[in-house]
Amino acid sequence: MITFRMIQMSIFAIFIFMVMAPSGAGAQKHNKLTKEEKADGWMLLFDGKTSKGWRGFNKSEFPSAWSIEDGTLHMTGSGRGEAGARDGGDILYDKEFQNFHVKLEWKISEGGNSGIFYLGQERDDLDYIWKTAPEMQVLDNERHPDAKMGKNGNRQAGSLYDLIPANPQNAKPAGEWNQVEIKVYKGSVWHIQNGEVVVEYHLWTPEWNALVAGSKFPALNKDWADVAAKGYFGLQDHGDDVWFRNIKIKEL
Repeated sequence: MITFRMIQMSIFAIFIFMVMAPSGAGAQKHNKLTKEEKADGWMLLFDGKTSKGWRGFNKSEFPSAWSIEDGTLHMTGSGRGEAGARDGGDILYDKEFQNFHVKLEWKISEGGNSGIFYLGQERDDLDYIWKTAPEMQVLDNERHPDAKMGKNGNRQAGSLYDLIPANPQNAKPAGEWNQVEIKVYKGSVWHIQNGEVVVEYHLWTPEWNALVAGSKFPALNKDWADVAAKGYFGLQDHGDDVWFRNIKIKEL
């Protein structure tokens, strides 16, 4: 016969199990695809356990300043800004994509700066992926000076860096996770941040060329406006701690 005392003990046991469960158990729900996503053609770019598929920009190996930590891709900050650490640098997924929908989450450290790149190119004369690739900005808007640079907030989180400001500006504070998406289809591009479209534009148009001409990019790469139709997806080492997870892509 089940007694009240037995019920009490069972409830207590369940409580102890929940309290004592490993802290990493929650991470198991991340970096996975649902049955619906698999059926819809989504592919994981990060399995949460290894750096499989990833390597340094213009490198064959995965930089040691990047690590796999609690189900995240973690860049350990060097404090040297974009110059980065000797064993760091930008990383990319080792496959080129053309028309696609990518989803991921990012979390930035206090005062931190990073970026998400797409349609990037590799050449022996290039040292950074941003010299050929559009960038969705990752930033601590409250503390990093870049948030007040550029024009009309076009260097804040979610923006097409130095070109189009994210509107609305809905990034969460440093230390909190942001959910973002990037869609690219035949030159049309959308940045989606925390569920809202914050940037929309079209590559290779007269409007695009005028936009780039008014930015800092032509002085750094005269051919920057001629973004490739197919390229690499990358993550930036800007010298600050940053974390990424749940990186998945669907080719369109």
